[in-house]
Amino acid sequence: MRPRRPEGEGSDDLFRARLSSQLDLKHRLVRLAELIEWERFETAFGPLYHDTTGRPGKPTRLMVGLTYLKHTYNLSDEAVCERWVENPYWQFFCGFDYLQHRLPIDPSWKIVVRRMGTEPAGSAAP
Repeated sequence: MRPRRPEGEGSDDLFRARLSSQLDLKHRLVRLAELIEWERFETAFGPLYHDTTGRPGKPTRLMVGLTYLKHTYNLSDEAVCERWVENPYWQFFCGFDYLQHRLPIDPSWKIVVRRMGTEPAGSAAP
């Protein structure tokens, strides 16, 4: 099933502050997130999803963002998941408007990404 947008996107929450109002907008990941054309990834991966069958997919930006962070910082699958929860810049980069206290996907997410063809089959984390 096609991915949904991250929770809370596009709506204001009276009791929580948006990450964009708390982070340094000159930080390299904030600037990079603004430069990337995320819609191109959604268009490219869109045909891989079925409209009505299966569980709802996770946001494409989250999956692409985690893959980018994993390779940029040379981390294992588990390490990128742990750091994502601790780092608001990483969460913002992956498309979230509000601080998340849990990873919104199962740590086995890399299996799904490999099946989608974004990584060569032999590039599993050690």
